[in-house]
Amino acid sequence: MGFDRKVLTSLSQARYSLVATNVGNYALFGGGCGRDYSAVVDAYNASLTRSTATALSQAREKLAATNIGNYALFGGGYNGSNSAVVDAYNASLTRSTATALSQARRILAATNVGNYALFGGGLDSGRSAVVDVYDTSLTKSTAMDLSQARSGLSATNIGNYALFGGGYGSDRSAVVDAYNASLTRSTATALSQARDSLVATNISDYALFGGGDGGSTFSAVVNAYNASLTRSTPTALSKARINLAATNISDYALFGGGTAVVDTYDASLTKSTAMDLSQARSGLSATNIGNYALFGGGYSGSNSAVVDAYKFSPFLLKQMTKIFIPIFD
Repeated sequence: MGFDRKVLTSLSQARYSLVATNVGNYALFGGGCGRDYSAVVDAYNASLTRSTATALSQAREKLAATNIGNYALFGGGYNGSNSAVVDAYNASLTRSTATALSQARRILAATNVGNYALFGGGLDSGRSAVVDVYDTSLTKSTAMDLSQARSGLSATNIGNYALFGGGYGSDRSAVVDAYNASLTRSTATALSQARDSLVATNISDYALFGGGDGGSTFSAVVNAYNASLTRSTPTALSKARINLAATNISDYALFGGGTAVVDTYDASLTKSTAMDLSQARSGLSATNIGNYALFGGGYSGSNSAVVDAYKFSPFLLKQMTKIFIPIFD
């Protein structure tokens, strides 16, 4: 409710297990697996026009992406063996290759805080606790390890903290590690349910972790952390699921996929449900650009190239039962 959905020009290659982030005026979808491991990077500008950037230097899936300063970073992944490669795209979509991760790994997580991008956790010969750090000049360093080695975790930020939550270590994890802008690590209150394959995003005063695999069942739980790292538990997702994606736009957090459902949370953590994705799918990825939240790729019986865009309209929220107006130009 209050969101309009548009289906964009498809990705140039149908694929799942891709990742997404943004830089400058572009939303980027990179890597994944189609008929084979993919190096494709599709870019959508704030007008939702698609172009194709220089490919990743190495095709791979199950990588992680974030941004810092003038760069979007794609790190780690898998292409028959684990990767330590980190590709960087500037706001003109020129690609460079940063210093490699200190440990090759897949199913890791990435976010940023202050002047740093952080890549944490993952799976190599065993599960990893390593946190690699890149500053705005792409200089690499290493922060204190996660308090628990794990893969299948998720990451986001709130206030002065980067948060790494959940995952799978010796078992499913509820641990939430917090790194401040000086890269000092603390441990926040645990998630209310241990789970891996969850997703995370943020809105206004909250970081949100949602969905995942709780072991005996899929999860609908959403945990919220404020800037003081106090945890609360909003209304659950409308459907328990894994392999979903999350992003934010206009003070709303959106959790979509795993099915076709898109759940939204406002700045007060009130839940509503937006129009379904145009195609139910899992293994998709999400990011934002301009006024739009984008969900791209995934798997729905076959690999998907679909990109759905959501835009919030306060006018639509008030008038949707009275009159239809075009939200997208």
